[in-house]
Amino acid sequence: MTAISSETQTVHPTFVPKEFDAEKAGAFVGKVVTDCAATVSVALAVIGDQLGLYRAMAGAEPVTSVELAERTNTSERYVREWLINQAAAGYIAYDPATGRYSLPDEQAVALLNEDSPFHVGGALMIALAMTKAEPRIRENFRTGAGMGWGEHDHYMFEGCERLFRPGYLANLTQSWIPALDGVQEKLERGAKVADIGCGHGASTIIMAKAYPNSRFYGFDVHPASIERARALAAEAGVADLVTVAVATGTDYPGSDYDLVAYFDCLHDMGDPAKSIAHTREALAPDGTVMLVEPAAGAHVEDNFNPVGQFYSGASVLVCTPNALATGSEAIGTVATDEAERTVVAKGGLSRFRRATETPLNRVFEARI
Repeated sequence: MTAISSETQTVHPTFVPKEFDAEKAGAFVGKVVTDCAATVSVALAVIGDQLGLYRAMAGAEPVTSVELAERTNTSERYVREWLINQAAAGYIAYDPATGRYSLPDEQAVALLNEDSPFHVGGALMIALAMTKAEPRIRENFRTGAGMGWGEHDHYMFEGCERLFRPGYLANLTQSWIPALDGVQEKLERGAKVADIGCGHGASTIIMAKAYPNSRFYGFDVHPASIERARALAAEAGVADLVTVAVATGTDYPGSDYDLVAYFDCLHDMGDPAKSIAHTREALAPDGTVMLVEPAAGAHVEDNFNPVGQFYSGASVLVCTPNALATGSEAIGTVATDEAERTVVAKGGLSRFRRATETPLNRVFEARI
């Protein structure tokens, strides 16, 4: 028998309630089993995504494990139970009469179409990357320390681009920017735009392609993401419109920006008000700040839904740790509108409103 270090063992005292409802306990155990099964299925879904298993099934005749393994140059022995798991999870379909598996078109769009607002590949990668941080975050619970963005598993960075890009494609130039007072007209004429926390540059590139008379400057603290953003801008044919560089939200260069955009990043900052104060100084006199933040309710219980569950979990595993690694504010992923307003006001912007929203995001407009 392998000895287990005493440092890894946790002794829990037995809990004996005064009253016990076995039916309620059984229902809760069923929920936990469902959650554990979903967690395992997420890991297998990422495997299917990365190895091209879904792509090999899309638009094709139903397959057996042998056929799918041959088609993807993978091991049939692994593919066999992968198919069972994915069918049990509802990601693929199974026909017991033929013993074959298929990928319905609706699932294929969600799993494979990177431009579709239904795309889920990025969410799967992020969920898996977040769980890999558990040992570090568990220790942070004891110490109060942080964990920087760049310290996460590499799936986090690609996953974020794949998660957010479809939403930006569907909403950024169609509804978010038009919801800001006078901003679309400026961009069409020719404006100067800063994209804070640009990551791989998805938002920057989308804006550059839509408004070729304007110039765009993307900033991010993660050097590898900036390299990727530069390459993607060149691939998209907008390298002449886009300049990206490594910088934080409190020291990025430039002035007289007509629009400064924060896409899903203000809540990650250790001193968000300081970033807003820096932005205030970098704005043109009639400039606008656009804050795109995760959806969240005005009350704790408003977040008791799948979106709130995902975002509050991301706050614990990713966003709050990064804020604590870079400062002490940590407003969190599910910060209320009033918490956002307070940060903006502290940074020196007096006008603030929620301009529009989607099921996953709130879009705020702030001005001097």
